[in-house]
Amino acid sequence: MRIDILSLFPDMFSGPFGTSIFQRAVDNELVRINIYNIRSYTNDKHHVVDDYPYGGGAGMVLKPEPIFEAVKKVKKEAQPEKDKSSIILLTPQGHLFSQAIAHKLSGLSHLLLICGHYEGVDERVRQHLVTDEISIGDYVLSGGELAAMVVINAVVRLLPGVLGSKDSLEDESHTSGLLEYPHYTRPAEYRGWSVPEVLLSGNHALVAKWRHEQAIQRTLERRPELLDKAELTSEERQLVQELARNSTSSLLSKAKTTRSESAISRPQT
Repeated sequence: MRIDILSLFPDMFSGPFGTSIFQRAVDNELVRINIYNIRSYTNDKHHVVDDYPYGGGAGMVLKPEPIFEAVKKVKKEAQPEKDKSSIILLTPQGHLFSQAIAHKLSGLSHLLLICGHYEGVDERVRQHLVTDEISIGDYVLSGGELAAMVVINAVVRLLPGVLGSKDSLEDESHTSGLLEYPHYTRPAEYRGWSVPEVLLSGNHALVAKWRHEQAIQRTLERRPELLDKAELTSEERQLVQELARNSTSSLLSKAKTTRSESAISRPQT
């Protein structure tokens, strides 16, 4: 896969892309990452990349010319297949990034990411250049560089050969639509806290069942909205309902106990 990045601050990428799985992926020629400075594609001696917005308002807007020119040069170098390439603008207005989108992008051979900055980019970039817009969350960053790093990290680790074990990908949070189950390692007991007996049993079927149930329970407790989109069997849906009932009963019992204790401790008049 070839990944090209257009940024006003290319030095921001030197650290993250020079370590860990990124460096291994590059060394093994599984991915090629190129970073382009948008300022290099301006036509004036001061390399101006932004200007005041038409109609007034706060902030500055990235000009369309250097972005179009940079994309033109990159496409000439990469010569990507039309159906195997995507030009992505990182913006708070984009589609919310997810593991499903990461999987889709990992199937392409070329990604070109445009890092927005300032108040935003000229609308003509959105209308006539990019093929997709992505946001990594409902908050505002100073620029698209950090968002680009998140997207690239999620995509690159899905490429065949990047991670040592295929099972690592299949068991991760969000891959199945659920959060991941709890993990434990040695020692079996630490400060009086013990590892669940089922994990020490050596019974792989029981371990798999426990992990799956824990994944469902953790998702129900922490991200219940994910269960609406997860592909669950009828038995798994029944387990969700049972866990939800038990959780409600536990909360009601706790509330009742708290009220009783409050009544006992209340001073008599």
